[in-house]
Amino acid sequence: MYLGAADTFRAAAVEQICIWGERVGVPVIKQQMGSDPASVAFDTLSSAKANGADVVLIDTAGRLHNKVGLMNELKKIKDVMKKVVPTAPDEVLLVLDGSTGQNAFEQAKQFSAVTQITSLAITKLDGTAKGGVVIGISDQLQVPVKYIGLGEGMEDLQPFDRKQFVDSLFKHEA
Repeated sequence: MYLGAADTFRAAAVEQICIWGERVGVPVIKQQMGSDPASVAFDTLSSAKANGADVVLIDTAGRLHNKVGLMNELKKIKDVMKKVVPTAPDEVLLVLDGSTGQNAFEQAKQFSAVTQITSLAITKLDGTAKGGVVIGISDQLQVPVKYIGLGEGMEDLQPFDRKQFVDSLFKHEA
């Protein structure tokens, strides 16, 4: 397995991926802050392919769906990956913040216009956010919800359980 630190814009993003790579014992491919994210994706896939890795995760950053340049960069990442592995990517996981509410619909719409989303994850469900909007997004895009994030710990990203999720939406706090 390899991790690619293609979030080269946000301060400390590369450091965060490197810390997680160390924690789980996975090599991280990175470049300098401000580097071309597509170049990081290319290097990551090339290294993984050369070393016979079967799984590659590339963090492409928290992109603003209303910034055309950032969205074009996402398309470029996908195109560059195909130069190394013609069938790449096998999966595109759109991670949505559970506290964004209805704005998540527009985010999902814009991301799906640039790349084919194959699954969803909803994060920040450890607070007051319920993340119910993900049900409509999953239905609209016809893609499954695979994971939910309940914190920042190693065990806090969990497989999505639809029954448990729906039950939590209607749970009343005393």
